[in-house]
Amino acid sequence: MKTLQIVTSPYRCNIEEQDDPVVWISQAMRAAGAELHLLLEGGAVNYAVKGQDASGLSFGGKAQTQPPRIEDDLRRLLDNTVEVYVVQDDAAVRGLERPDLLEGVKGLSRAELPRFFGHFERIWRW
Repeated sequence: MKTLQIVTSPYRCNIEEQDDPVVWISQAMRAAGAELHLLLEGGAVNYAVKGQDASGLSFGGKAQTQPPRIEDDLRRLLDNTVEVYVVQDDAAVRGLERPDLLEGVKGLSRAELPRFFGHFERIWRW
């Protein structure tokens, strides 16, 4: 079944984990043969920005020794034929333009979403 995973809330669990659970489960599901795609909206469009580096992240003197590498995680998804989309309107509100985003990430306007959703049998929102 063709599934769309929508991520709205970014950087969930990144204090104690080294990745985003939705991006991680997408990789695992794709490796198991699932046909899925990922849509980043709201603050999660930041996941698609090139050159992110969370090394040096610490909280109250406690260093995060396994910082998130969301850019690498998205590249692996793209390399494994998972289509990754961003809502362009949300990217623009955050000052992001096409050159700021990873190659291979596709843009959709908010107005295109209803028709886009029709291509999927399941839609999961995180």
